[in-house]
Amino acid sequence: MKEAEKSAQAQPKRRDPREATRRHERFMVRAQALFFARVAFLVLGVGVLLLPDWRPAVGATGLVSLVWFALALAYSVANYFLLRKVRWGQKFTFATLCVDLMLLVFLIGQSGGVRSPVMAAQLIFTIFFALLFPSTAALIPPLLALPVAARVDLVVSSDNPADLFYVLWYAALDAIAVYVIVYLTGREEAQTTEIARLEQELKALAVVEERNRLAREIHDGLGAALSGVIIQAEYAGTLTKDPKVKAEIKELKGAAEEAIDELRRALTMMKNDFQLVPALENVVSTFKTRHKIPCELQLRGAPPRLSSEAQLTIFRILQESLTNIAKHAQARRVTVSVQFTVDGLNMVIQDDGKGFDLHNTPAHHYGLMNMRERARKVGGDVLIDSAPGEGTTVTLMIHGLNGEATMEAAIPVRYTAQKPPRVIALP
Repeated sequence: MKEAEKSAQAQPKRRDPREATRRHERFMVRAQALFFARVAFLVLGVGVLLLPDWRPAVGATGLVSLVWFALALAYSVANYFLLRKVRWGQKFTFATLCVDLMLLVFLIGQSGGVRSPVMAAQLIFTIFFALLFPSTAALIPPLLALPVAARVDLVVSSDNPADLFYVLWYAALDAIAVYVIVYLTGREEAQTTEIARLEQELKALAVVEERNRLAREIHDGLGAALSGVIIQAEYAGTLTKDPKVKAEIKELKGAAEEAIDELRRALTMMKNDFQLVPALENVVSTFKTRHKIPCELQLRGAPPRLSSEAQLTIFRILQESLTNIAKHAQARRVTVSVQFTVDGLNMVIQDDGKGFDLHNTPAHHYGLMNMRERARKVGGDVLIDSAPGEGTTVTLMIHGLNGEATMEAAIPVRYTAQKPPRVIALP
């Protein structure tokens, strides 16, 4: 069991789709803020293009500046319309931010280096990098842009000490901005995770409370009524000597007892006290006692950590198979073999009864269909092998991440008249 738990813990955690949606929405809000910041810069760019006296301040001279402006306008608009594309939105935004940095480096180089008024814009785009892509790798471009734009090699060899101060000043501002944003983002993620955890706990507590309430109501109401039916059936059996009447009363009592057992099992499931192996042993023992048919249960391996739905599916399929055997098979012996694996099981239910033709099953016989649908919901497969006079073999295979149903784990369920290759526990 411990090995199974370790294996389950080693499985990669699947990403919560709600978490992915929340992060995408957060990115959308911040990316829209980036778009409006670009609009502000573009409006200033229009002023620079229209007013020749402004151009020297930002180094916007010649045809190259006009080309840069047209390029910035084009990718800013394109980025805005591609934001909602989950697959391309973030990648395109990152690429355009890198182009923004290249444009800044060009303008800084054309307008005076570290003393250029454009240098302050480098801090703005560093902040947007940290907001949109709070990871170490994503912060490399803006942090490299500062020494490139300031041309540190020239600053160090400059005769003016103030140039070095400017570089260190902007570097300190970048470091503070990045640290604050990354710290706040981390705090936000931690708080969101904690809130989500608390919400799940509250939901779980509400479900448990409701289950306990329903269990009490069912036990006190329906359970008492069924117990009364059993007592009355026993009393009615003492009032008659007619064999036919006694047989009917006995059948009535048996049906009530089965209902009581089913009720107890349902209450156990509702209280989360259901255990798969004892339940399998109990249903096999009850089958032998009530129907007087020898039935052997073989268990091999350690049960893995299966979900509640998977455990109930396994139990129900065994229960349905034994019920079909009792009603239709006229079997003399039944064997139930269960081989547990790390992430599931193989269960084979075999009888030596009269069998049936798989291609001519009764029109309104829903038991086989129910087994198939139950197995499909937990990513399993049901195989049925039978022929007239050759008995019936039902094979259930469940394999997946701790028995949890996923679309990737689901195996198409099929019926076959041929004996398919399957894993069966050997004695």
